[in-house]
Amino acid sequence: MKNMKDVQAQVDRRNIDIQKVGVKDVEIPLVIQRKLKNNKTDTQRVYATAKMSVSLNRKFKGTHMSRFIEILNDYRKQNLVGVDIKKMLFDMKERLDAENAYVKFDFKYFIKKSAPKSGLEALMCYDCYFEGMLNEDNCYTFFLGAKVPVTTLCPCSKEISNYGAHNQRAIVKVKISYPEDKHIWLEDLIKTVEESGSSEVYSLLKREDEKAVTERAFENPKFVEDVLRDIVLKLEEDEIINFFEVEIEAHESIHNHNAWAYQKTLK
Repeated sequence: MKNMKDVQAQVDRRNIDIQKVGVKDVEIPLVIQRKLKNNKTDTQRVYATAKMSVSLNRKFKGTHMSRFIEILNDYRKQNLVGVDIKKMLFDMKERLDAENAYVKFDFKYFIKKSAPKSGLEALMCYDCYFEGMLNEDNCYTFFLGAKVPVTTLCPCSKEISNYGAHNQRAIVKVKISYPEDKHIWLEDLIKTVEESGSSEVYSLLKREDEKAVTERAFENPKFVEDVLRDIVLKLEEDEIINFFEVEIEAHESIHNHNAWAYQKTLK
């Protein structure tokens, strides 16, 4: 239609720059490359929700929200394996006339796990995300994140009790960044966390598996502080990682509160 007024492009006289404006909870399928055994790879289609934003210059009344969806749709049509997040951010800056751009994809990621004794396989689900930002100097930063459940068994409870010890499921949230010419697999990041708990968590356990998991936790008691420090040591030793953030929360089984620990490091 002719002569339709572009309200968003009108001048705003309040003289306020907006740091982030955009859309969130946009549902979209993604194709994620995954790591298999013996250095083989495969793909997994995941259901993701996108959060996208750009900075808004003080001279504009509003951004063009529809353009975020157009950009997502352009990438979906290309049927890409994953998303070229850096290129998407450049497209966002250009098409929305912005200095900064940000995007995050949250998704459920499934990994096949074998029970420790029976060897039975089942899928474990992890909440994961890709996150990227591009600043006014076109400096690109990428983050990889995951939420991983582990078992923790209290060292104090084991020490002072005549038998048994209280244990709980703890949730570890880990976020890392690394150079764009490097790569870290979600599978490896999740394994780093799982190996740092008193025991791993599984989807499927038979009796012999439950015995093995219970005994392993009892032989490997850890406070949330222990789990955090073990993860931090492993991430610090990885030369590829240049930033990490770790948070652990244990859903206590004998307290009406949770235990919690947090660490952030820029290497």
